[in-house]
Amino acid sequence: MAEQLYKSKITPYVFGSWIMAAFGGLMFGYDIGISGGVTGMDDFLLYFFPRIYERKMHASENNYCKYDDQILQLFTSSLYLAALVSSFFASKACSVLGRKPTILLASTFFMAGASLSAAAQAGWMLILGRILFGIGVGFGNEAVPLFLTEIAPVHLRGAVNILFQLFVTIGIFIANLVNYGTSFLHPSGWRVSLGLAGIPGFMLFIGSLIITESPTSLVERNKKEEGKLALKKIRGVDDVEAEYNEILLACEIASQIKHPFKNLMKKQSMPPLIIAVLLQVFQQMTGINAIMFYAPVLFQTLGFKSDASLLSSVITGLVNVGSTFVGVFGVDKFGRRKLLLQACVQMLISQVATGSILLNHLKLTGSLDKNLAAVVVFFVCFFVMAFAWSWGPLGWLIPSETFPLETRTAGYAFAVSSNMLFTFIIAQAFLSMMCHLQAYIFFFFSAWIVVMGLFVIFLLPETKGIPIEHMVDRVWKQHPVWKKFFDDDEPKDHEMA
Repeated sequence: MAEQLYKSKITPYVFGSWIMAAFGGLMFGYDIGISGGVTGMDDFLLYFFPRIYERKMHASENNYCKYDDQILQLFTSSLYLAALVSSFFASKACSVLGRKPTILLASTFFMAGASLSAAAQAGWMLILGRILFGIGVGFGNEAVPLFLTEIAPVHLRGAVNILFQLFVTIGIFIANLVNYGTSFLHPSGWRVSLGLAGIPGFMLFIGSLIITESPTSLVERNKKEEGKLALKKIRGVDDVEAEYNEILLACEIASQIKHPFKNLMKKQSMPPLIIAVLLQVFQQMTGINAIMFYAPVLFQTLGFKSDASLLSSVITGLVNVGSTFVGVFGVDKFGRRKLLLQACVQMLISQVATGSILLNHLKLTGSLDKNLAAVVVFFVCFFVMAFAWSWGPLGWLIPSETFPLETRTAGYAFAVSSNMLFTFIIAQAFLSMMCHLQAYIFFFFSAWIVVMGLFVIFLLPETKGIPIEHMVDRVWKQHPVWKKFFDDDEPKDHEMA
């Protein structure tokens, strides 16, 4: 098999490149975690949303509706709308400039967003800062997973790519710690929380100057000798001919495609495109971002005090980080499908249990019993645990490894934009959904989890240990559903790309 011909060893430089690039995930995760905590801070609400603060203070207010405000939700969700649009520009940047400069641009936008958000004196400055954050996220989430997939040796591709998601979880955890600490800094703790987002952005900026460009990107832009040298550098060996020739052939085929987005609409491109988009939709419809964005708000709704709710978020963040390591070490051992299916069962149990407890015991006013509240926190952690080793990292990994080179950046742009679109929808709608559906919102997400399990069983192929240059012949053409999209008499352009 081709993967047996690909020689490599892990050098300190290679490992360092993986870590530095993965700071793009830390940047993304910090923002996911920080926004929910900030929107739960009284000082922040008093400054920008005094009406919500007044509503929150009324003990008789409906537990499920006290944070229902479209502008407050826009503070969180505007980032993802900006990321959605910018992901298509990031796709072009990845192709024309390369993965490395695109990562540098991501860090620059993110640092600008952190500065403006921390200094915001008016609502429009706050939203503009979120938009700059969003552009940074759009560029980073497009370039970093592609970069990690392209520089990883085939037998470690899953683990290396999951470093992105691992750093997302670390970013969320750090954000929860920061929010807990800054909640005691009155009246500007929220400014510190938002401003500190510049640190992961700066780390990614430094990393983008240190890492090497991916060999595929260099050859794709006709820098063949530089590409070969880069391949030797990231593999840690001089004998890279077999893999280099595969990259050359893939790039030669890809160069014949002048309009990758148009080519993405062809019949043969549909299987990876459909899988990529559905993975992003399902990743969001688990309800994970509803929990991560609004964990402090959610726990306050359950009757926790402000500080206690932030501390509970720290606990879920720690569980998130620890559980992602299961994905790092398990994805290339157990495969993608087994992790996804096991997680569906665990997440379904968690959502149904949480919904049942709230439905029967949380009234419109008053608090949840302390023991029951602790049980809810347990099931939230149980849910986060399953997501962290499955749908979280694999939602980014699988699309990055299944597109042929000629449509890879365009296809991945669709994946990123789909993720951001549904993240935007959930972020914008969750608090209103919680107000109207109340405890039934957890049953809403449960139904989606059942659909996701059926999707994995019938439509998702296993990609463990298969070189990305051989996905067509060994994955798509062997699948009982997707093989119908490939005609045997078609040219084998897509096979090697």
